[in-house]
Amino acid sequence: MRTPLVAGNWKMNGSRESVKELINGVVEGAKSLNGVEVAVCPSTIHIADVVAVTAGSNVAVGSQDACTELKGAFTGETSIDMIKDMGCQYAIIGHSERRTLYGESDEIVAEKFSVVKKSGVTPIFCIGETLEERESGITEEVCARQIDAVFTAEGDNAFEGSVIAYEPVWAIGTGKTASPEQAQSVHAFIRQHIAKRNADVAEKVQILYGGSMNPANAKELIGQTDIDGGLIGGASLKADDFMAVCQAGQ
Repeated sequence: MRTPLVAGNWKMNGSRESVKELINGVVEGAKSLNGVEVAVCPSTIHIADVVAVTAGSNVAVGSQDACTELKGAFTGETSIDMIKDMGCQYAIIGHSERRTLYGESDEIVAEKFSVVKKSGVTPIFCIGETLEERESGITEEVCARQIDAVFTAEGDNAFEGSVIAYEPVWAIGTGKTASPEQAQSVHAFIRQHIAKRNADVAEKVQILYGGSMNPANAKELIGQTDIDGGLIGGASLKADDFMAVCQAGQ
């Protein structure tokens, strides 16, 4: 039985004061949760503050990205060793904003995945199609291509001990959400595609849904057979909303 995971992606939001208020609310709310894992991914500059507050709690911390390199002359980048040293257990890899705004190819994302996994930090590997790709009927083809890049880099056991987040690009931050049936269909395909390479890993891997999940739709989405939680954007910036989504995973 897979334990649901709800992870908040705070993106480039927050001041030290607002982040402290937010994470205190999340830690307090998480005390009453059972049967659901909780993580938050603040901006890199706020990780230390968040780790300090979550120490000893049941809230894990992750980064929003990681560099392909471990050290050296890469101004502005953050290595996975630095991220791990700060106390992070997760790292988001391949978010659509990294792929589209910063031109990260499937191969670059796969390289980041490999670096993160080798470090012992758990990758949250994001995949998903654009609106144009969905309307062209190639959603499964796009997801398979993105997954296969990781298989090429890491082999049949690639997703053991990892997390996948299906995020249809057209639903991120738009208020549009895939219907539970649409989301379940893609999640089932993802699991089946991984099962072709390793059925045991496919059965165990947590596959999250991302794309305007909120307190109103979370329970129905997470209730689907192959949806194991959510990667939450906007709704993770208010502790009460984020906790309501977490409660839907119980």
